[in-house]
Amino acid sequence: MTVETKPIFQRPVWVAVFALTAAVAWGFAYPLIKLGYAEFGILPAMTGSKMLFAGVRFTVAGAIVLAMAGMAGRSFGVMRRRDWWYIALFCLVNTTLHYAFFYIGLSHSAGSRAAILNSLSVFAVVIMACLFFKTDRMTVSKLAGCVMGFAGILLLNAGGGSSSGFTWLGDGMIVLNALCGAAASLLTRGLGRRVDVTVGTGYSLALGGILLVVVGLALGGSVPAVTPLGLLWLCLLIGISAIGFSLYNKLLTCNPIGKVAIYNSLIPVVGAVSSCLCLHEPFYVKYVVAGLLAAAGIYVINRAK
Repeated sequence: MTVETKPIFQRPVWVAVFALTAAVAWGFAYPLIKLGYAEFGILPAMTGSKMLFAGVRFTVAGAIVLAMAGMAGRSFGVMRRRDWWYIALFCLVNTTLHYAFFYIGLSHSAGSRAAILNSLSVFAVVIMACLFFKTDRMTVSKLAGCVMGFAGILLLNAGGGSSSGFTWLGDGMIVLNALCGAAASLLTRGLGRRVDVTVGTGYSLALGGILLVVVGLALGGSVPAVTPLGLLWLCLLIGISAIGFSLYNKLLTCNPIGKVAIYNSLIPVVGAVSSCLCLHEPFYVKYVVAGLLAAAGIYVINRAK
């Protein structure tokens, strides 16, 4: 009797390993970006410089992914010529808009707060997948998990002082970033039907990054200072993008979207803790409660069969 062996990206253990690897890496991006701002002398008001910083990161990451795809013998061809519009849309949503909002919002918000608020993307993916894909149906467990997650986000804005209060340049941009991330997760499923997903990921990062560079330069962006430590932070961010997106996008094309996106519950926890430790940001008990609510909500969704 022959035993059917699933591809590695569909085996439950490896799905967990790869998804958690991407989530942990993305969690550490929060303090690394802020550390990069400090080393390169990029101030909160320097929007063009933020776009330039992000653009360089993703352009180089995309070039690395495409080079690896070439060495692995991946096909760079697109199924149909008209599919390029879809790839262009994916580049715009997954990289350019996604990280334009992220880099602006993070410079106007504490890294720990932004990490928890960005968990909105996980629940948005679950809801949107149920709306657009027949294979992802809304269940009581999914609904309960989403309610718990939103409760954590509401708690984040509760209380007085500098740790609360919604701001458009901070929280608003992070929310828009989260929604772009959710939309990109849905678009990834269609990307895999039009081009090799690794190549498509490289296109997204490289082309979306180039557009960020163009926007940054158009807004008068520059890099006021360059230090060895700043270059180290930039290299780490490039690695996070190349590895994280390659693993995550491949998983999305092989598994139900909700099953993969749920592992991003670790991002707000890692992001909040690493930001407090690396950036010496104030720590609030409600960060723990909000993070636990977000993680619990995703656990409830994940246990639904």
